[in-house]
Amino acid sequence: MAIDPVYTAKATATGGRDGAAKTADGSLDVKLGVPKEMGGDGKGNNPEQLFAAGYAACYLGAMKFAQSKDKSLAEIPADASVEAHVGIGPRSDTGFGLKVDLVVSMPGLDKAEVEKITEAGHKICPYSNAINGNVDVTTTVA
Repeated sequence: MAIDPVYTAKATATGGRDGAAKTADGSLDVKLGVPKEMGGDGKGNNPEQLFAAGYAACYLGAMKFAQSKDKSLAEIPADASVEAHVGIGPRSDTGFGLKVDLVVSMPGLDKAEVEKITEAGHKICPYSNAINGNVDVTTTVA
């Protein structure tokens, strides 16, 4: 499926998991470090943290977009949040894989309403679409 990008992010990483990454415009410049659980010192951010932050923000935005286009969905409260848990580990065949757990909180809405919104959000979110069929994603309503 072809897309016509309206925005393209540009970032460069050096040194791998124990290096640095920065965006071309300089707005993000992070030291990368291997988590203690993977044998590192835990200093610096890691790709899974960056992916979790990006996915959580994008998915919440996608749910808001879905609600703005489909007025049958309940209005999303201002204090809504998405917590993304991104795990990494060895795959059974070879290499490494990811597992994502999204926890959605929309205070004041009942669970059934939130579940409808989460389903609509997954259809729109580019992160959800990019990893669909490749990464195990669970969505829980808090």
